Amino acid sequence: IWQTVWLEPVATQYITNLKTTPNIDNNSVKVEVAANTTSADKVEVKVFDGKNLVAKGAALNGVPVELAMPANAKLWSPDSPFLYNMEVTLYKDGKAIDQVKSYTAMRKYSIRKGQNGITRLQLNNKDYFQFGPLDQGWWPDGLYTAPTDEALLFDIKKTKDWGFNMIRKHVKVEPARWYYHCDKEGILVWQDMPSGDHGSYIWDHHVYNGGKDNERTPESKANYYREWKEIMDLCISNPSVVVWVPFNEAWGQFETEKAAEWTKTYDPSRLVNPASGGNFRACGDILDLHNYPGPAMYLFDPVRVNVLGEYGGIGLAVENHLWWNKRNWGYVQFKNSDEVTAEYVKYAKELKAMVPKGFSAAVYTQTTDVEGEVNGLMTYDRKVIKINEAEVRKANQEVIKALSE
Repeated sequence: IWQTVWLEPVATQYITNLKTTPNIDNNSVKVEVAANTTSADKVEVKVFDGKNLVAKGAALNGVPVELAMPANAKLWSPDSPFLYNMEVTLYKDGKAIDQVKSYTAMRKYSIRKGQNGITRLQLNNKDYFQFGPLDQGWWPDGLYTAPTDEALLFDIKKTKDWGFNMIRKHVKVEPARWYYHCDKEGILVWQDMPSGDHGSYIWDHHVYNGGKDNERTPESKANYYREWKEIMDLCISNPSVVVWVPFNEAWGQFETEKAAEWTKTYDPSRLVNPASGGNFRACGDILDLHNYPGPAMYLFDPVRVNVLGEYGGIGLAVENHLWWNKRNWGYVQFKNSDEVTAEYVKYAKELKAMVPKGFSAAVYTQTTDVEGEVNGLMTYDRKVIKINEAEVRKANQEVIKALSE
């Protein structure tokens, strides 16, 4: 079971799924409504700003509803995560037979070649540096399962407190509720595909077109695409999700160009990071470098966005808050919070200097300790924040603002 389970009474004919796609360039939202019937008269969609109706449209069952939004539609961003309420009704013989409530947001993710020929990430048609932690979403008592909804929200709120505007959800898929919190709180999400298969692991992360893709069986390939589609379907209407990451560090990486093209074709509204720190191929939207412990730029692609998909890993073992009292590790180890903070700020300054040279995003490892990994910004039990939060926030905001200086 990989999602929250609930039991809900429904009518004989009912709405089964919604897919919303905003377009800020023509002030519209497309809503695709799936139902378990083909005999309904129509579906009707209403969009509200609070309680005020701002858009309304209808279509025959199975046909997308195109909604014209106000010319001054409010745009969603981490600084202003505005959500429009949405109401969808299914009609038969002029009578409403089912209704669901949801939400949508007006936002756009894209790339554009700008100053000095550097391709940049854009949010709502403006250059926007994306910076956040690697978040594996592990918990000491439930492993992949958070103890409460409040716990899910806590990690997201702390990430924003530290001055980040993005989270890379690392080789894990969260319950739908987590993505809702990201939408509402206002934080961008890079969504990884969990790694699979036991193929060869030939990795050369300092060479473009280096390394070797894995040989996977037809069954393994089919399973990959089936599960990747399920993950994308889960998040496809969440405005916070900005980047799809099909592969991480050559783990199970196969037919990279084909996987990147499939992902982009299935969802052209978002960006594709084909191989985060893996065997790089000239495909997708992003070239993603990994380097530990400090940031480094050792490859550059003039066509794609250049990002630092992992760095950092500053370790601090906090007594009485360890999962394991034996061999704990970080990429570098320090003795106290002051030392960790100083090293973090040093790396942030190095990263800031690389932004004008080409980096458009970065991911710091990591949000929390995970079992024997003690390189989290807070402990595994979330009870100890290891860094000076004010200093880290200041450093992070300076990195984000470097793109506009």
